[in-house]
Amino acid sequence: MAIAFESGVDEGRIRAAVIEMLEAVGDDPSREGLVDTPRRIAEMYAEVFQGLDEDPADYLKVGFEVAHDEMVILRNIPFYSMCEHHLLPFHGEAHVGYLPEGRVVGISKLARVVESYARRPQLQERLTSQVAETIMEALEADGVAVVVEAEHLCMTMRGVRKPGSRLVTSAMRGQFKRSSVTRSEFLALVHGSS
Repeated sequence: MAIAFESGVDEGRIRAAVIEMLEAVGDDPSREGLVDTPRRIAEMYAEVFQGLDEDPADYLKVGFEVAHDEMVILRNIPFYSMCEHHLLPFHGEAHVGYLPEGRVVGISKLARVVESYARRPQLQERLTSQVAETIMEALEADGVAVVVEAEHLCMTMRGVRKPGSRLVTSAMRGQFKRSSVTRSEFLALVHGSS
């Protein structure tokens, strides 16, 4: 049973485009193995690009006033995204930390922000910055740090073909950018024992 996703994706146009693409590469879209492929791809795009219809900051609207001004870190948040240059997947883990100014959010909300930005045609560098900026602004935090590590299929299955290579990007805001001690503590906690 297929899961329905609310999205602005025009599945009919995607189905027609997939048929055209299959014909353009020299295959027969009416053969048994491909006959349902246009529908499957349209449904998949509705799912993997559902972040285009979301405002990730919405996940951070509900918070809690807590007298906690020390680092809050959520490590190893798995994500899947699509490289906007080749529409091939990249996947990995995000590590998110922030210094609250009296307001915290449920930890699942941090993962939802990552997921929402990942579910759109994306660049890893932009994804990293978007997550940091959104958390910084929505929580009015004293600082935010984000590190994203990912393997890109556009580099591993084509082109240079280097499987296992991982791109690492970071975005530091506020106290994490100003203080090398704070930044080092975050990086030690993120990359410490797993």
